[in-house]
Amino acid sequence: MNDNARITALRVALVLVGIIFIVGIYPLTIVWPAGWAWHLSGRSVYLEMILGVYATLGVFLLLAAREPLRNLSLIWFTVWSSIVHGGIMAVQAFQFPEHRGHLYGDVPALIVVALVLAVLTTQVTKGAPQTAH
Repeated sequence: MNDNARITALRVALVLVGIIFIVGIYPLTIVWPAGWAWHLSGRSVYLEMILGVYATLGVFLLLAAREPLRNLSLIWFTVWSSIVHGGIMAVQAFQFPEHRGHLYGDVPALIVVALVLAVLTTQVTKGAPQTAH
């Protein structure tokens, strides 16, 4: 794969993840709450907060897709925060049996996001000139 194809693949991934973060998470909490929502009944202020955080990150990922090499810190923040968030949720899902569905829902989804962005970003940055900003 040449450099242009690698950057295009990273851009596509950033756009897809950005869109999912903006509009995709909330419907998943409705369709499969046991795998995506930590409060299964009534209004959840936690869910509202996390949706806001992820929607904001999604907007910035869409912006980063324009020039991925100029937005590496945001991409790597997304990778590492997804790993940390998914890891914490996995531990909590093991601790609290009522949350085991998350081991099949949002936990693997966050790990997949992290892996895809990490692999694509690493491929793009290998041999790319690094510039200070």
